[in-house]
Amino acid sequence: MGALRIDVMTIFPDLIREALSYSIPARAMKAGLVEIVAHNLRDQTDDVHQTVDDTPYGGGAGMIFKPEPIARTLKALSKEGPLNRVIFLTPEGQQLDQSMANELSLENRLVLLCGHYRGVDERIRERYVTDEISIGDYVVSGGELPALVLIDAIVRLIPGTLGDAESALGDSFQNGLLDCAWYTRPREFEGVSVPEVLLSGDHQKIAAWREENARQRTRERRPDLLEGGIAEGRRLPLDPPL
Repeated sequence: MGALRIDVMTIFPDLIREALSYSIPARAMKAGLVEIVAHNLRDQTDDVHQTVDDTPYGGGAGMIFKPEPIARTLKALSKEGPLNRVIFLTPEGQQLDQSMANELSLENRLVLLCGHYRGVDERIRERYVTDEISIGDYVVSGGELPALVLIDAIVRLIPGTLGDAESALGDSFQNGLLDCAWYTRPREFEGVSVPEVLLSGDHQKIAAWREENARQRTRERRPDLLEGGIAEGRRLPLDPPL
């Protein structure tokens, strides 16, 4: 399987490119593990003003993305290969979680549609969109920031992206639990010491402490994860010897 390709359809391609020039996504692209291309929807307009939106039929506040620039962009992209997953970022979509990120990281190609204004013409959603994803029950100004969140969640799961192959496996939600507490030097900070078990060198005891700490934090902060039975019976991945 080749590198994952992610095409982002947006009216702010520079925002996407700039944000992805930092940190883990930038390293992954440089290493050839993922290809991410931002496409300006205005390039597929046919008027001098490069108009991508219009007023809604039936009246109402806000503007709606016209269907033609989106459809033309998708048809151009389809010439480079099949578009199996076309994802529209919208508050109405299925809420992004870790299992969804895991699933999408295994795809060969993803197309992300970033809406703006009031939304996009419903005919685009009916005819072309295969998935609708939300990053939470709130509204932001456009789909670019949600797309970047989705990209980051996916890219860090691609083998070779993170320096430590085990790092992504121990993230919050990978096993249905929040992550445990972590400590580093100094041993004492403002009168608070690192738990003694973490200094013991006994890796089984350390792993047991981390698992129980993760369960405790989950019970206190996200009891819904336990109430649904999501995390019961699941164990944290054991850390390799230090």
